Amino acid sequence: MHPVFKGLYNSEMRNKAIIFTLLTAVSGLWSVAGSQEVLTLQECHRRALEANKGIKMSEEKVAEMEAMKKVALWQMLPKLTANGVYTWMQKSTELLSDDQKEHLNHMGDGIEADIAASIQENMGGLPIIGDAIANALINALSGTSLAGYINNAGHSIVDALETDTRNVTAATVTLTQPIYLGGKLMAMYKTAGLLAELSGLEYDKKREETLIGVDEAYWTVVSVKHKKELAEQYAALLDTLNSHVEEMMRAEVATKGDLTKVRVKLNEAQMSLTKASNGLVLAKMLLAQRCGMPLDSEFEVEDTPTNPTNMTKPTINMNSVWENRKEMKMLRISDSVAQNAVVIARSTLLPNVVVTGGYLVSNPNLFNGFQNEFAGTFTAGVAVNIPILHPGGFYALKAAKHKRQEVAYQMEEAKEMIELQVNKVKFELDLAYKKLEQAHSDLENAEENLKLADESFAAGMCSSSDLMAAQTAWLKAESEVIDAEIEIEMGKRYLKQAMGE
Repeated sequence: MHPVFKGLYNSEMRNKAIIFTLLTAVSGLWSVAGSQEVLTLQECHRRALEANKGIKMSEEKVAEMEAMKKVALWQMLPKLTANGVYTWMQKSTELLSDDQKEHLNHMGDGIEADIAASIQENMGGLPIIGDAIANALINALSGTSLAGYINNAGHSIVDALETDTRNVTAATVTLTQPIYLGGKLMAMYKTAGLLAELSGLEYDKKREETLIGVDEAYWTVVSVKHKKELAEQYAALLDTLNSHVEEMMRAEVATKGDLTKVRVKLNEAQMSLTKASNGLVLAKMLLAQRCGMPLDSEFEVEDTPTNPTNMTKPTINMNSVWENRKEMKMLRISDSVAQNAVVIARSTLLPNVVVTGGYLVSNPNLFNGFQNEFAGTFTAGVAVNIPILHPGGFYALKAAKHKRQEVAYQMEEAKEMIELQVNKVKFELDLAYKKLEQAHSDLENAEENLKLADESFAAGMCSSSDLMAAQTAWLKAESEVIDAEIEIEMGKRYLKQAMGE
């Protein structure tokens, strides 16, 4: 019970209030000792970070972007690839046509006939013995094996040109090294690094949002807990006052109307206590959900006292704020990404140069008359691609430049919004300090007024309505102090977030 209540009522009223408060305190202590744990704000932070699915997804995103950065790096380095193929064909590849084969197979017969015809033509016209000489030469030629030798040579040529490519096996090992691709490889690598940094900032932002959500839920529990305690104290006072007025009625120094007013207020206080109890349950459920705990978890929160009067108000330097805010860092990264996008778009209009080297092995042997054996050779080459007419690439470059200008405008707008936010949060925090100062002053006056009303009521110089009004004013003042303290706690947190700290 608040110290202001000591000595306010007569002996019976004090005893009832003290007994009620002690029973409440003992019940709470028994509950905590039996099963409930006490959670600090730091413990809630830890549990929330471990349980939050969004945090886990952000962690995976960071790992993904780091891997993509390495992918972009390897795009600039040599690539070594191996390829193999086996092919069966129903027919072999033929280097000679059927007519050519027929001609080569009977090439000797044709040559012999041509020679005989030439002899007959040239020798037959000689006088007297021309035909005899021609016939003799022809008979001598036919008696030789010239036609057979030439036919065999033709057969050998035909056989040598048979490829037997019905079963083809080939394999290559190739090394490819980009030399110049318009600058897009380095731009892609830088972009991947920027995206990895951006994902890290998104992770930090998600983490910060999670912690702020926990702070809000935690201090809501603290606030509702205090208000529940106030409701219990207020209900105890009214219960004591109700007993006192009943005694006064029996002594015929109070009317039934006085008792009715007290009981109405007592019913209202009990209803407020019920609402506060339900509100505390809901607030704990919200905190449990944000900490990844079952909604029906039983726990208490550590009531961290505040000392707002000793807080040094920070000096705001907007240049530092713009430098530190994650949103501005993300926009600066987006601007760099847009700049690299311009380079990548421009690269489609520039020449590309790639060098290659490798080793080729095949069966049939391509380098020794299509023999059915494995043989290989080293290869080296340079590939150059020069765009000549690429209108699409020109418009892609133009679009990338517009995108970068769009990001620049976003940065200017973000600066204005951040400055407004920082000043708004600062003004709200200053107002919360003023509210707390005023609430403490009102509480002192309410306590003094309650003390005087109690003394006057005990002396019969004021009505129960006046005493209840003083009690209500005290309850309101206490609630305003709690609200102002919680508002300062969250205001400091919001200001820290707004300043990028």
